[in-house]
Amino acid sequence: MRRLLLFVIFVVFTHRILVAETPIIDSEPADLIIENAKIYLPGSNAVALAIRANRIVAVGSQVDIEKQVGPKTKRMDAKGCTVTPGFNDAHVHFLSGSLGLTHVDLSDADSLEAIGAKIHEYIKAHPDKKTIYGRGWVYGAFPGGLPHRDQLDKIERELPAIMKCYDGHTLWVNSAALKAAKITRETPDPAGGEIVRDPVTKEATGILKENAQELVSGVIPDPTKDEKLAAMRIGIATAHRFGVTSALDADIELAELEVFEALRKSGELSLRFKLALNGKKLRNESDVAQLESLRQRFPEQNISAVKLFVDGVIESHTAVLLSEYANRPSRGLPETNQEDLNRVIEILDKRGWQIMVHAVGDGGIRMTLDAFERARKLNPQPKRPSRHRLEHIESISSADIGRLGSLGVIASMQPYHANPNSNVFNVWAVNLGPERASRAWVWKSIRDAGGQLAFGSDWPVVSLDPRLGMHTALTRQTLDGDPKGGFVPEQRLPLDSVIDAYTRGAAFAEFAEEKKGRLAVGMLADVIIWDRDLFSLPVNRVHDSKVQTTIFDGRVVFQSEK
Repeated sequence: MRRLLLFVIFVVFTHRILVAETPIIDSEPADLIIENAKIYLPGSNAVALAIRANRIVAVGSQVDIEKQVGPKTKRMDAKGCTVTPGFNDAHVHFLSGSLGLTHVDLSDADSLEAIGAKIHEYIKAHPDKKTIYGRGWVYGAFPGGLPHRDQLDKIERELPAIMKCYDGHTLWVNSAALKAAKITRETPDPAGGEIVRDPVTKEATGILKENAQELVSGVIPDPTKDEKLAAMRIGIATAHRFGVTSALDADIELAELEVFEALRKSGELSLRFKLALNGKKLRNESDVAQLESLRQRFPEQNISAVKLFVDGVIESHTAVLLSEYANRPSRGLPETNQEDLNRVIEILDKRGWQIMVHAVGDGGIRMTLDAFERARKLNPQPKRPSRHRLEHIESISSADIGRLGSLGVIASMQPYHANPNSNVFNVWAVNLGPERASRAWVWKSIRDAGGQLAFGSDWPVVSLDPRLGMHTALTRQTLDGDPKGGFVPEQRLPLDSVIDAYTRGAAFAEFAEEKKGRLAVGMLADVIIWDRDLFSLPVNRVHDSKVQTTIFDGRVVFQSEK
């Protein structure tokens, strides 16, 4: 009899764990319930949840949730579809991406002809423009990986035309733009940048790498504050459509902070942002103090991180490698040296900043991990884990994979960067050679070695739509199913791990895991209702799903027309 009683108690207790989280105890009814759902909460088989104000107050069975219903409670029928936390994009450039929605969009132009058509279409629609600016071309669209000013001259000869590569590390400009910027054969390469030149004539080819891009910054008209605000409103609506409710915005400077603050004051900042200040020019304590003054000036903004740069990108041979590129006698174009990186990271770590470092190549990644390890030894243990971050991690040495977990460094990665299209196969992999290319975006190896993943997009480098990154992480194939068998297929992740990296992992990476990233009692009510059961789909069809409803802070901010 005693055994039977213990068994009954065990079953009841287990049922409560699997079916329901304990609701918040009070008599107030819920404002909204979502029912008939597949609630994504690992370890649970919950089918409904309740929201009051901006918090989740109950998760569990239909019976549990009915206890939260009052006369004014609204009900949403999920019709058996998956319900997940709102997605937290762990790495975006939100203002840049939003403004890009108003410029020439080359993101889906994979040939010179398609690029030309896009630019002509934009010029026709904007006859008042004095400078033509766009973004999104890929290296793989051009033989050898780089275009030439002559090709852009044939598209637009009179007006300055400035086309940023999809990754933001290379500009392609026409002759009119070179002339307007006064770039000649005598113009020296700036520190950390390269003006690509014809090997015979020494004339600029129209390609400006890394810091050399700044040479034409005066040619591009600065958008007004009103234009920035209008673009941000479009960007936020776009995020809602994709189910993105939070984002970490990297490289923030004063002008962008003013835009975020204006939106906050007007009540239009309907995304949760963490802001990382641009630390590219940091050298000493005085420089860091200036950044801290910005944080004090905008206390309502969530500013606690600084982004540094150690290298560029593999496609343009500017990422830093441990040994020479397969097709060029160079190890890359470092943004800094080990001594300076060590010093800046030690200062920031000591002063309590979370540090993000753009590190793409295996050499840049090792430099950064060495600097993090050094700072950890030199500085007293902080009151909380530092959770410093490596951004991108495209090709890492096998010897360094386990160091992320052991050092508590977040692996902030953008899955759609690994989309195995012609750009990856014909340029990225060729530049590295087969051995290093076999360690492409090894998110599963990092996770299995104890590292914490945080997924994002790097918008506008690629689309803000997380379904594209989900597809790459799940399949290691293009949307068309190439290559057969997948690109480095052993790095595929299961769907629950992918969702976690976009939600719980991204929240953890910004010290917000107790507030968001899970559909649990007490968490902020940022919720996505999908249009189907994601877990019933073949992994190569998950990207066919759509966001049906996005709830931010307890209110519906997007509802599909279907």
